[in-house]
Amino acid sequence: MAAASMIKAPVGQNPRLACHAPARGGGVVRCSLQGAVVGGRADWQSSCAVLSSKVAALGTHSINGHVAPAPAPEPSQNGAVLDLVPVTSITGGAITKANLPQPLRIADLSPAPMHGSQLRVAYQGVPGAYSEKAAGKAYPGSDAIPCDQFEVAFQAVELWIADRAVLPVENSLGGSIHRNYDLLLRHRLHIVGEVQLPVHHCLLALPGVRKECLTRVMSHPQALAQCEHTLTAMGLNVVREAFDDTAGAAEYVAANGLRDTAAIASSRAAELYGMEVLADGVQDDSGNVTRFVMLAREPIVPRTDRPFKTSIVFAHDKEGTSVLFKVLSAFAFRDISLTKIESRPHRHRPIRLVDDANVGTAKHFEYMFYVDFQASLAEPRAQNALAEVQEYTSFLRVLGSYPMDMTPMTAGSSTTISSSDGPSSSSSSSSS
Repeated sequence: MAAASMIKAPVGQNPRLACHAPARGGGVVRCSLQGAVVGGRADWQSSCAVLSSKVAALGTHSINGHVAPAPAPEPSQNGAVLDLVPVTSITGGAITKANLPQPLRIADLSPAPMHGSQLRVAYQGVPGAYSEKAAGKAYPGSDAIPCDQFEVAFQAVELWIADRAVLPVENSLGGSIHRNYDLLLRHRLHIVGEVQLPVHHCLLALPGVRKECLTRVMSHPQALAQCEHTLTAMGLNVVREAFDDTAGAAEYVAANGLRDTAAIASSRAAELYGMEVLADGVQDDSGNVTRFVMLAREPIVPRTDRPFKTSIVFAHDKEGTSVLFKVLSAFAFRDISLTKIESRPHRHRPIRLVDDANVGTAKHFEYMFYVDFQASLAEPRAQNALAEVQEYTSFLRVLGSYPMDMTPMTAGSSTTISSSDGPSSSSSSSSS
């Protein structure tokens, strides 16, 4: 019925019905109905039959290896005009194809790649950074795209330059990376997975440099804080200098030939930038782990066949911290375990919040509360908990509901990333 109704629809006062059919001479016949009114399916079929017979009669013919000119178009019984458009031309006695648009193929209509070597993953830092390794662990075989700032990684995904972003959100020693939590509010990306990466710091210097000659150590502020006690115990009288990222510090020392400066970075950074490892494992805690989140433009569909985690952020513009007790009771009543809860003061500075229509508004809140809980949004208990939380808050946003990283944190163990956003693949979690 749907197809019939579309065919019976009136064409209009001056319709032009375009169709293409292959001709015997390798051409394409373009036919048009000008000034004809197709009243119904029967008239439409009759017109097509007439046009088909004209096409067969006016096909191109070959004479002595050349293409004969097509007969001049003539009006049909219903006022139709047939135009013959050849797809070949004679150039220097040889037949060459004209530049016609190529038809679409099924590959042209394929969706964006979900995983594998075609996936583009943005991370903050330069090659050799821990974020690069986390991106490779989350999406093995992907094309890693380095970004100089966290903000750039967010925008790379939003502008379709990258398909995913893998960014750190917290460290077992240094705590939360608040910059990325703030950017999650300012951008409309969704958490689709998490990766926990053991961090193994090394003290790097140019070849031939001894530890006694060092006067300065450069690295990311988090890395410097994670190695503070070890550097002191080594008896190094050095100045700590912050840099954008760990691998970037190693690259800077190598590029400028700084023989009095060391960098704290991974062993892979030493290989990439031609540096030597003066000391291996200089972090204060051997169980140093950084948690990364995987970001995408679209959320994934929550499931219940595997452990899921859900991240939310909420605030109230009147009650302040008193709303926290009510929110916690909504989860405790339903026996939902919380894996993270943290408050961020925003009393003296507005924060831009992006809604579903990607429209940003600046609002003032005393505190923003970030909560991670172990439940999938596909579970009724999680849905009911969020419905109750929404009653107590003036702002609530789900940052993502995604599979938990259940891989062991023992260095050198074989790991498997369990995520519905990408493939379940094995990779090594040994420190770089």
